[in-house]
Amino acid sequence: MSRVQLALNVDSLDESIAFYRRLFGAEPAKIRDGYANFAIAEPSLKLVLLENPGQGGSINHLGVEVENVDAVGAEQRRVAAAGLTSTDERDTTCCYARQDKFWVTNTPDGEQWEVYAVLEDSPVLGCSPGQDGSCC
Repeated sequence: MSRVQLALNVDSLDESIAFYRRLFGAEPAKIRDGYANFAIAEPSLKLVLLENPGQGGSINHLGVEVENVDAVGAEQRRVAAAGLTSTDERDTTCCYARQDKFWVTNTPDGEQWEVYAVLEDSPVLGCSPGQDGSCC
């Protein structure tokens, strides 16, 4: 199973959680200090909320969550074969999860796209190095 990830900056985490509960009829899968995510079945979406007062309503980063590390590797090879470049990040902690991932680089408008698999839950937010505040 793969699903698109949309990570949004929000001004108020509590207000945003209440809104997205109503919008998608779903409960958050994870809530931590300044962070929440929803694993929405229909439409298939991983919605991540990152509390960044003053930045509300803007995209933090985009991504595709895949099933496992093998799928991360397969997608990275496919992206490379399509002529796109990427930056590898293996065994990193981001969004309260240990992950294997890569970031697509040189996007036309500078947006941040990641392809990742969650390896396990983490008690810390973590941060992806060099990602201009994306994820954290």
